[in-house]
Amino acid sequence: RINHRPGGRTIRGWPHGHFYNRLQKSIAVARCAFRRPSLSPLFQGQLLRAPAPPALTVIASDMQAVDRLIHDSLHTGVPLVAEVSQHLIAAGGKRLRPALLLLTAGALGYAGTGHHRLAAVVEFIHTATLLHDDVVDESSLRRGLPTANARFGNPASVLVGDFLYTRAFQMMVQAQDMRVMQILADATNTIAEGEVMQLLHLGNAAVDEADYLRVIRAKTAKLFEASARLGAVLAGSDAPREEQCARYGQALGTAFQIIDDVLDYDGTVDDLGKNLGDDLREGKPTLPLILALQMGTSQQASRLREAIAQSQSGLAPADIAALLHDVLCIVRDSGALEAARAQARMQADAAVSALDGWPDNAHVHALRELAQSLQHRTA
Repeated sequence: RINHRPGGRTIRGWPHGHFYNRLQKSIAVARCAFRRPSLSPLFQGQLLRAPAPPALTVIASDMQAVDRLIHDSLHTGVPLVAEVSQHLIAAGGKRLRPALLLLTAGALGYAGTGHHRLAAVVEFIHTATLLHDDVVDESSLRRGLPTANARFGNPASVLVGDFLYTRAFQMMVQAQDMRVMQILADATNTIAEGEVMQLLHLGNAAVDEADYLRVIRAKTAKLFEASARLGAVLAGSDAPREEQCARYGQALGTAFQIIDDVLDYDGTVDDLGKNLGDDLREGKPTLPLILALQMGTSQQASRLREAIAQSQSGLAPADIAALLHDVLCIVRDSGALEAARAQARMQADAAVSALDGWPDNAHVHALRELAQSLQHRTA
């Protein structure tokens, strides 16, 4: 509702300005969506996904079923919701979290089709977190495409993220299993806590490895853990086996995030599909930076602390580029990247160890291969 008041237009008390312009942009997109005669690649069944790791070939047909369910579950009478959500989901991604659920369920002998629905639920929760994260981080590029907030505006991204969360909860209720709902509700709450913890750490050079691990185990590894737990629940496994699944998922998710943070300093824009050095620009002290502070010279450590502080001070683009160059050189020269990769290997080994005593089948072999391959990824 737009109220006319002296001094300009306001939206429920908000002054005319950035918020109003972003909302108008979202409204304009919605109007275009009403007129759009053709369907996007997602709704034509052409999901664009990053090449799957070889370990995932054993669940190829299951993943196709999950993709179809994702497509079917995005239908809504609100065109902007479909437009924004399909923008991110159709861009693809690795689908590791739903894949993990499918693999653990198969490894433990599950033979039904209910894992497809829960895999789609997990992907919707993950996608909702991405929409919200990109708004908080003011990101402009993801998976090689403009982020949803860059294309549609912050209001649309936040609200469609909310839609995906609630659609996920609608779908999980259909499982009619209180344990399933408990796992997913706890995971979603923990993820939110992790994001807030990360927000509190921005620009703080005093963040240590323990702080970093607490954040990534909450905001990233928790959904991996929940995905693996759900596979055990669907298969009717006992509590000790469910805990093994949880340990595997947490270790795998931790290794995944460490490598992701390494690639922010050691990858390429083409491989990553996002801007190199985004973590530093956002003031995030991730493991490579934390280790560089410990392993570099006193002069290098001083420069890194200065860079972390300056990342939050609104520098001009040219100054940010110079800052990023200095930090990249220090992180690479200090040996921090190799040390971070070693920690990722330890987590991957822990994931493999969690599978000791499991049945000997193709799905278990794929889980081992997945853990071993993630530490070598370049995207």
